[in-house]
Amino acid sequence: MTLLIVDDNKQVRRVIRGLVEDLVTDICECDDGAEAFAAFQEHRPDVVLMDVAMKRVDGFAATKQITQAYPAAKVIIVTNHTDEKTRLAASEAGACAFCGKDDLLSLRSLIHSIDGLRYK
Repeated sequence: MTLLIVDDNKQVRRVIRGLVEDLVTDICECDDGAEAFAAFQEHRPDVVLMDVAMKRVDGFAATKQITQAYPAAKVIIVTNHTDEKTRLAASEAGACAFCGKDDLLSLRSLIHSIDGLRYK
């Protein structure tokens, strides 16, 4: 299973990688929504973990671009913004799940439930 982490903060990407690397076989990373579509096309990840607030292209726009081109894409929005408006925008963009950065441990169960993985 391949995972794509999209976040403009290298330390956050490192933390996420550390939390989920035993669940996947390969992890790709990029630091902006502008790069996410190309990274998705190149690596065809099973799951994308997408930040929202990024400089050039935000996570909602990147998620929408990916899910419109690849309707079966599984994108989990991972953000500090956990209000209802952000959750609704994530759903409207095509995300299949949502995770607040204050609860990154829940990514393990989200990835497990989305892709039918078993914990190793």
